[in-house]
Amino acid sequence: MATVSTNIKIDPVLKREAQELFESFGLSLSSAINMFLRQSVREQAIPFRVGNPLPNLETIKAIEEARKGIGLSKGFTSVSELMEDLNADD
Repeated sequence: MATVSTNIKIDPVLKREAQELFESFGLSLSSAINMFLRQSVREQAIPFRVGNPLPNLETIKAIEEARKGIGLSKGFTSVSELMEDLNADD
């Protein structure tokens, strides 16, 4: 298969770190980029999620508190039970 050369601009530190990573997998930077491009064409999409994969710190804290039962309201078995609790003087 014939190949063509393509020039792309990459931050030099990113390039070095990527080369080191891919070399640890036994791949060249060129092979890794070709893998990415082939998978993109095969899937007709970027082959990984783009965006903020992790919730922010506020959300992480809320999740942890919910798992511990902190700040949760008690459960109710009926609307009247809920209304009674809402109208109760604390």
